[in-house]
Amino acid sequence: MTDPVPAGGVVPDGGVVPDAGDVAARWAGCWRPAEVAERLCGVGVPWCVVAGWALDLFRGRQSRSHGDLEIAVPAAGFPEVRERFPGYAFDAVGSGRIWPEAGAEVLAATHQTWVRDPANGRYLLDVFREPHEGGTWIFRRDASLRLPYEAVVARSADGIPYLVPELVLLFKAKDSRAKDHADFARVLPLLGRARRDRLGGWLAHVHPGHPWLAELARR
Repeated sequence: MTDPVPAGGVVPDGGVVPDAGDVAARWAGCWRPAEVAERLCGVGVPWCVVAGWALDLFRGRQSRSHGDLEIAVPAAGFPEVRERFPGYAFDAVGSGRIWPEAGAEVLAATHQTWVRDPANGRYLLDVFREPHEGGTWIFRRDASLRLPYEAVVARSADGIPYLVPELVLLFKAKDSRAKDHADFARVLPLLGRARRDRLGGWLAHVHPGHPWLAELARR
């Protein structure tokens, strides 16, 4: 997953499937967390919902619209997860390109995979294949941050696994967009002192000087 991105692939607007429309339109109608949880029920790898949907699962309600649904799985467990989606195509994504139904070489050089319905070209799920060592989760952007999966994955009231909010916000801190700042503002009042302290420590290490550090210090 650290190899140079190989040649090939297509730019998203080129259309992997003719007449499928642009990328945003192709994500319309993507799955919701409960649908994916049903498909992955009983799977033996520690998967979890990430990004904006994870914050809403922590909150206990949907706070805004989501353009897609993202989950994370340990890279070595990806084949087991993939088996739960027979009939769907898995396209690797990286460096602004898409590799339809990517082979082993491209999968090894990328970490993001879009699940596509081959019948209509629509995308339904975004799967991140994350680094790990056995039962230890490794932060993709700084390998010095390592945690047991028990500390990384929480569960909603109805049992859907999600990435803990302090780690979701750590991912969002890089190149933060308006929606990321809004997510931070909405979730911060819900974080207890321990979560805030963990987020503050990680931010100071990975993104020293980040503006969220001042907000964390004031509360």
